[in-house]
Amino acid sequence: MKLFSSVHDVPDIKALVKEALHLKQFPYAYKDLGENKTIALVFLNPSLRTRMSTQKAALNLGMNVMVLNMDKEGWALELRDGVIMNGTTVEHIREAAAVMGQYADIIGVRSFPGLKNREEDYGEMIFNKFVQYCGVPVVSLESATRHPLQSLADLVTIEELKTRERPKVVLTWAPHVKPLPQAVPNSFAEWMTKADVEFIIAHPEGYELSAEFTKGATITHYQDEALADADFIYVKNWSAYEPYGKIFQGNEDWMLTNKKLKNTNKAKVMHCLPVRRNLELSDEILDGESSIVVHEAGNRVWAAQAVLKRMLEELVK
Repeated sequence: MKLFSSVHDVPDIKALVKEALHLKQFPYAYKDLGENKTIALVFLNPSLRTRMSTQKAALNLGMNVMVLNMDKEGWALELRDGVIMNGTTVEHIREAAAVMGQYADIIGVRSFPGLKNREEDYGEMIFNKFVQYCGVPVVSLESATRHPLQSLADLVTIEELKTRERPKVVLTWAPHVKPLPQAVPNSFAEWMTKADVEFIIAHPEGYELSAEFTKGATITHYQDEALADADFIYVKNWSAYEPYGKIFQGNEDWMLTNKKLKNTNKAKVMHCLPVRRNLELSDEILDGESSIVVHEAGNRVWAAQAVLKRMLEELVK
């Protein structure tokens, strides 16, 4: 594995999930694999779980870790080619990415969308330019359209905690006070449609995701209907794909509560975090027995470690 940016970079999803669960049992079994290898984690946006879990995963494998908050500690990057850099940008991404590749054996990149121009965001300019110019394997720490490490951890969590062979998994939209990216729901949908689950997406009208990510999913505007007999409920807000980045008034009643769980199959409630309490998810859910959000976050380590292990194995061939 030289690139981890989506589910399409994984030839065998079940095997990768199994490997993550194996690493959860034996976290230090491959600590020699990363000896004298360095990973650079480059953040253009804030991070808690992705930063700490990927760092821990790399350390478990014996790697050296460098972290760069590019938005605060690095130079302002120019992304466009053929421009006269006489404005606010200081360094072109061609040189910046290439230099990072001189210092690291693997690079992780996190970059959010601007939610202004759909073509630019869905073109993944920043992430793709790192891949193009750094010259080393690259792992997505979340991009404009996907969050594959989160989705892998989500699938690991479902596999670990499921009580029937083919569980019913529901992705349900939740209210928020501002427009949020589609990266997490895009990615979750992309992974779930390729997993052995019954997968349903529930959202109010106007919040349809790109069909590129939801092909194979059942989609409904009726939340209660979707939640019936569910085993796992994945709660997440996202802004509209069309008109891009917009949010609409109302729909506060989409917040998940214990009352809405009554017709589920004792469903476990998931969220990628951070979560706004009593807006996206109620206190009673987050503080109750149904919530597995912390357990899910813990599995971020083993998801990252499974991916990094595959990349290191490729490097030492």
